[in-house]
Amino acid sequence: MSIITSIEDLRVLAKERVPRMFYDYVDSGSWTESTYRANTTDFSGIQFRQRVAVNIANRSLKSSMVGQAVTMPVALAPTGLAGMQHADGEILAARAAERFGVPFTLSTVSICSIEEVAAHTSKPFWFQLYIMRNRKFIVQLLERAKAAHCAALVLTLDLQIQGQRHKDLKNQLSAPPRLTAANVCNMMTKPRWCMGMLRTKRRGFGNIIGHVDGIADMSSFAAWVSDQFDPSLSWDDVKWLRRLWHGKLILKGIMDVDDARMAADCGADAVIVSNHGGRQLDGAPSAITVLPDIVASVGHRIEVHMDSGIRTGQDILKALALGAKGVYVGRSYLYGLGAMGEKGVAKSLSILRNELDLTMAFCGVSDVKKVNQDLLMPGTFPVSRKL
Repeated sequence: MSIITSIEDLRVLAKERVPRMFYDYVDSGSWTESTYRANTTDFSGIQFRQRVAVNIANRSLKSSMVGQAVTMPVALAPTGLAGMQHADGEILAARAAERFGVPFTLSTVSICSIEEVAAHTSKPFWFQLYIMRNRKFIVQLLERAKAAHCAALVLTLDLQIQGQRHKDLKNQLSAPPRLTAANVCNMMTKPRWCMGMLRTKRRGFGNIIGHVDGIADMSSFAAWVSDQFDPSLSWDDVKWLRRLWHGKLILKGIMDVDDARMAADCGADAVIVSNHGGRQLDGAPSAITVLPDIVASVGHRIEVHMDSGIRTGQDILKALALGAKGVYVGRSYLYGLGAMGEKGVAKSLSILRNELDLTMAFCGVSDVKKVNQDLLMPGTFPVSRKL
């Protein structure tokens, strides 16, 4: 194996080691994937101002996200099926994040359950929630998250229905995977993955199987989402959830100024500017291009975070310069997880930290909390229209 120096190196290695069905689940978007591509390409046009002869001897990346101290303003995003990128994936990622000093967010549709992750970590993690038709189950999930001492709840608002993801449909995505001839042949080329899966008992959706009446398996993930996720979700549901959850509440999937204002009105502590990594509405703008408007509209009331498209520490710095108080990485850490397990997640975070630190230094900034638009070249970045 060659020396790993970038997230792209981890992606290439993950593609070699993870079965096609689950690699494609991570490395794809919906429809034509135009928004998926824009999320990364729109970062590339933003340029830095290189500064010299500035004292950068004692640099600090320490910050906070919704009141929680972090070693850098980055959290691991909630990602479904992380335990199919590598055996016990959510546990491994949570442990790596805990040691690194950044938040880990467990997805509702994780393979390892809330209780299993809590049993293998020593500090509170965050939990991500989808609103489903079965409100009794939602209340039960909240109680389980409280019992696990989850420090924040991330409510995803942009998956009432699922975007058409061609690769997932063609691969007949499921967990555990169906033992079709094509899947078996592909898995035989991934011996490390297979050995890991044989050694673990965690191969289904741990937060759901056995906790919902009538659900013994999820042989078709897309069909289950279509049946269970609630298209009637409204801001009244957000207010209802706010009354039930007394901890930090973060609303994910905000791409519009009006929605950001509604989020603040509902009592959210933060919003995540996100288009679900280009996996929902294809043709929507990239997250980085709408970030300045949302910061201008609600940044004085609540924290504004962002995800979608971040692959480097330089991307992180650009998002912070445009007003984000923190960012979330999904694919970047999943590539590391699929490539090298827990060590791969730690490696991905180290890569991002090093790139963020070096770029901040070249821009003449020594404290990440002082990052602003001054370190960007005028005319190369999106600006607020002051709506």
